Amino acid sequence: MPRLDRLTPAAAVGASRDLLTELVAQHGQVGDMVATMAHSPAVLSGYLQLSRAMKRSKLSRKASERISIAVQTQQGCSLCLQSHIDAARGIGITDDEIEQAKRGTSGDPAFAAIIDLGLRIYQGPASVTDEHVERVRELGFSDREIADVVGIVALNLLTGAFNLVAGLTPGHDAD
Repeated sequence: MPRLDRLTPAAAVGASRDLLTELVAQHGQVGDMVATMAHSPAVLSGYLQLSRAMKRSKLSRKASERISIAVQTQQGCSLCLQSHIDAARGIGITDDEIEQAKRGTSGDPAFAAIIDLGLRIYQGPASVTDEHVERVRELGFSDREIADVVGIVALNLLTGAFNLVAGLTPGHDAD
């Protein structure tokens, strides 16, 4: 049961009203997470900006969805986890690879290393060593892609934490 109410453009005030009105005009509707985030124009605006920015990530979708699955498995947001599993299937990631990502690994050494880096960033960024960074570089990831992992983890932390606090669960939209 949601703990925070979903807002409509008519019910929102100030900057949140403006953001929701614009989003509805562009997309026809907004999902529960976005409509609920509208309680805080700062959170909604920050989410939208980070989400848009991460769409320009150099990191492949196949890597970022695996990282997202691993992080959301740890964080416990079933709404986000299901959204990322659906996205992963949509880009051709097999159910076996999805299960491995849930366990924080992959059959592909490059994906395994980048998932491990994402989980280390999520669990405790101070645990990331020179060796971890060098390992992902050796497997072909650029410094930009390594930096993008931090952004992917931050976006997952924001959405998962927000959904958990707001009480949004499967059956609601994931944005």
